[in-house]
Amino acid sequence: MQKTRRELLAQMGTGVGMLGLAGLLGDSGLAGMASAATSPLEIRPTHFPAKVKHIVHVYLNGGASQIDTFDEKPLLKKYAGQKLPQRNLTTERPTGNALPSPFEFRQYGESGISISEIFSQTARHVDDISFIRSMHANTPNHEQSMRLMNCGDERLSRPSYGAWMTYGMGTENANLPGFVVMCPGLPVADVSNWRSAFLPGIYQGTHIDTRKTKVDELIDNIRSSAVTPTDQRRQLDLLAKLNRQHQELRAEDAALEARIQSFELAYRMQLSATDAFDISQEPQHVQAMYGSGVHGRQLLTARRLIERGVRVVQCYHGDVQPWDSHDNIAANHKRLGQEIDGPIAALLTDLKQRGLFDETLVICGGEFGRTPAVELSNGQPANGRDHNHWGFTVWLAGGGVKGGYVHGATDEFGYRAVEKPVHVHDLHATLLHLLGFDHTQLTYRYAGRDFRLTDVHGNVVTDILRS
Repeated sequence: MQKTRRELLAQMGTGVGMLGLAGLLGDSGLAGMASAATSPLEIRPTHFPAKVKHIVHVYLNGGASQIDTFDEKPLLKKYAGQKLPQRNLTTERPTGNALPSPFEFRQYGESGISISEIFSQTARHVDDISFIRSMHANTPNHEQSMRLMNCGDERLSRPSYGAWMTYGMGTENANLPGFVVMCPGLPVADVSNWRSAFLPGIYQGTHIDTRKTKVDELIDNIRSSAVTPTDQRRQLDLLAKLNRQHQELRAEDAALEARIQSFELAYRMQLSATDAFDISQEPQHVQAMYGSGVHGRQLLTARRLIERGVRVVQCYHGDVQPWDSHDNIAANHKRLGQEIDGPIAALLTDLKQRGLFDETLVICGGEFGRTPAVELSNGQPANGRDHNHWGFTVWLAGGGVKGGYVHGATDEFGYRAVEKPVHVHDLHATLLHLLGFDHTQLTYRYAGRDFRLTDVHGNVVTDILRS
């Protein structure tokens, strides 16, 4: 039967997908067939030499206050309880008079950078950190700003930056996901934060609910009690054959291709994942350094994952949006800082001791900051702060970035980025640059156009880069 050009192209596209599957099957001798095909997770060359191989993102979801953490504003004390001399900027909720930080700041390190008491342990590493105090986003809403920070677009279905990076670089361990997301629950906008969207499904983030502690609970069905690995292999080979027949009769189906690859990855993870997520293998002094809380477990696991070649690991602070301190910010931010400060300091120390610091980029921040003016509830001060996308802080440490450096500034009250402003698109361009990519050239053709993480925006923040 003669085929139309459309049918021929569709089947050719499916064939390309099956080549990726063949690579997965043939790698490490786990499959019954040998293949020289390229795996979709195979390491690929970058545009230029990369400064880092891995990213660990400590996500303070909900929006930590820059004024109470990394961007001291002494002038707020002078105007405490008074109207600011400049107008309050438009945010999500009504705001009133100036609310100074309830926390003490002090200078740390040779650089003398001022840090809040709630991050006093992280502050011991200040000379290894670049602080971008002039970040800004587009909207004061969690869902939109989370998607912007993670996917480069606050409205539409776009691939997450972790998906872009594993698509561009591959990963060093095809027996583990290239992109892992840990959260004790789910952040706001949940799975949209680590989606692959129109990129192949193999690049989407793998979510781990870290409220659970045992490996068998962290990863559902990681072991089979019903069949042996040999029988599993035979079952998957048969399943792949049936799926291939199914695909031959249809246009390329990205969801089916993703499902095929997920079966294969799950099979390969049975040994590698149980090892990587079992932090009980760590010496007691290392476990004690990170602490026994969920954040210590997450960041210790993150170190174990990148040590095994995982490309991107995101660690969210908690379920939904814990840093969203609309009221009683003094108690809430202090508690949150106590939960995460020690584990962050432990991660930075551990990376240095193991020689991983210079090949890893650690990022810390949320989707936006908070207002210097107090939030009003029924017209009365609630002793908290509203969302503030006009100006906030994100910091970076590790390979390729300067230490003991502050880039940009907000105004004297901490409302708006006024000096060397850095948009989220600029941050993404910088991350890709550190990983060896020209952000304008890392593209994927979909729906008739070439897409990229930074859309049509973004400039590399060269000032924070090591020479």
